[in-house]
Amino acid sequence: MADLDSNAWEEALIADLRANGGRPSSGPLAGHPLLLMVSAGAKTGLPRQSILTWSRDGEAYIVAGTAGGAPVDPAWVANVRHDPNVTIEVAGEVMPATATIVDQSERQALWDAHVKALPWFGAYPSKTTRVIPVIRLTPRA
Repeated sequence: MADLDSNAWEEALIADLRANGGRPSSGPLAGHPLLLMVSAGAKTGLPRQSILTWSRDGEAYIVAGTAGGAPVDPAWVANVRHDPNVTIEVAGEVMPATATIVDQSERQALWDAHVKALPWFGAYPSKTTRVIPVIRLTPRA
């Protein structure tokens, strides 16, 4: 994937991620399961790359729009609301996927499983007043 609005730190992280099977070997995200998602910008339609921490739900990847507990959703959430057709790169495999913001009936169970897999996510809700969106990324053939 080409440089899609990213900075030098992100490029170094992506290179490390790609060199180490989807888990960076150094820095603050060392060992974290990361994927790259390319979505279409909600306002521009231009490709936007996001680096996201994930957990699994069957064949799907689960990501959460925490923005570190910020008061607003990260921009990529607006992108997938606008166009759910994304491309993801996980452990060196690039695939098309559909991004679905899960509804309330599924959200809590998926959030709980996400926090169980990635415990540091448990602190984010106390940092914000918004409900953090949980997104299912389902690979397509």
